[in-house]
Amino acid sequence: MARSISPQPTEVELQILRILWQRDGATAREVHNLLAEVEERSTTYSTTVKMLSVMLDKGLVKRDEAASPQIYRPASSQKSTQRKMLRDLIEKVYDGSALSLVMQALPSSRATAEELAAIRRMVDELEGRQQ
Repeated sequence: MARSISPQPTEVELQILRILWQRDGATAREVHNLLAEVEERSTTYSTTVKMLSVMLDKGLVKRDEAASPQIYRPASSQKSTQRKMLRDLIEKVYDGSALSLVMQALPSSRATAEELAAIRRMVDELEGRQQ
């Protein structure tokens, strides 16, 4: 039985998306060259093209075929992609409980004073909306 393709980006697909978000689009050759700079293991150009093709099928990227060479762009913003991945993580790993995620995340990493202040502001803002 064939495995179904996950709509979630893989680690390498996220690296490609980061390149596309930073540049607001790139050719397959540009993606390949930039990927080679950040990857520990090098891949062939044809592998990069195949990855972009899979990402196109998954709806992660769009391709401007009017341009020559073709330009790939992210299908969604970085923020939108992060939110979707976070919602999926909360649903799958934390049984839909954002509180469980936060209770697990805060003690497991060292938050800076600035980050804690931002969290307090966010909580205050959320409490203000609920009143």
